[in-house]
Amino acid sequence: MGGIIDRITEFIKEILQGWVLSNLETMFTDVNNKVGMVAGEVSKTPETWNPGIFNVVKTLSEDVAVPIAGMVVSFVLCYELISMVMEKNNMHEFDTSLFFRYLFKACIAVWLLSNTFDMVMAVFDMGHSIITQAGASITGSTSIDVQAALVAMFNSQLATMGIGELIGLGLETMVASLGMKIISVLVTVILYGRMVEIYLYISVAPVPFSTWTNREWGSIGSNYFKGLAALAFQGFFIMVCVAVYAALVASISVAADLHSAIWEVMAYTVILCFSLFKTGSLSKSVFNAH
Repeated sequence: MGGIIDRITEFIKEILQGWVLSNLETMFTDVNNKVGMVAGEVSKTPETWNPGIFNVVKTLSEDVAVPIAGMVVSFVLCYELISMVMEKNNMHEFDTSLFFRYLFKACIAVWLLSNTFDMVMAVFDMGHSIITQAGASITGSTSIDVQAALVAMFNSQLATMGIGELIGLGLETMVASLGMKIISVLVTVILYGRMVEIYLYISVAPVPFSTWTNREWGSIGSNYFKGLAALAFQGFFIMVCVAVYAALVASISVAADLHSAIWEVMAYTVILCFSLFKTGSLSKSVFNAH
């Protein structure tokens, strides 16, 4: 009779161990997939992230924003001419260099308007280059060896746990795994939200660029360019967050305390999500964009 009870107990324990290991495998695989997804998404330029959306935004920029920017340029140049005349005592202090400077500013304004899209994309190409270089240094250390971690957990603790403890651990890992999935959704929202913001910036690029040639209005174009640089370099800060997260996860010892290891991974993932939310404001503060 005792042998039958022992066999039933071992059978239940095997089922519970398989449940726990399945939850742990899902949790750690989600971690690997999310880190890999973050590194892959931020390294894309607006053109490669979604070519369809990019073409729509480019069309809007060229067909809608450029005509508006042309009117702004006309207004800015008229305002510049009036300011120059008034500064010289209503032309009583005549200087022929005024007209050459005015013509030079007008040429620059037209050139900026004609090449706005190329300049905007050059900013993101530069950001892409920096992020790619950072990714090459980080990618090798961001993944967890799931199978090795599971074997270590089983050999160190799972094999010796009773039925009650296994049930508790199974519920614990199930909650942690669910939390990881929720955080994965939040991380996806952050990454996609950044790209949507980039497309919004690109769509109106000609309008702020058209103000650059005037002293009073030029701050609009300068702040817009700072915002572009902040969005481009936000990807670099995201990669730094991933590198820090990978280092923290790699330092966890699963053999010492399985419960602690699970919640440490969960806590580090929450920290990663929170840090990713802060990268936008951090990047803007670095570039003084507001």
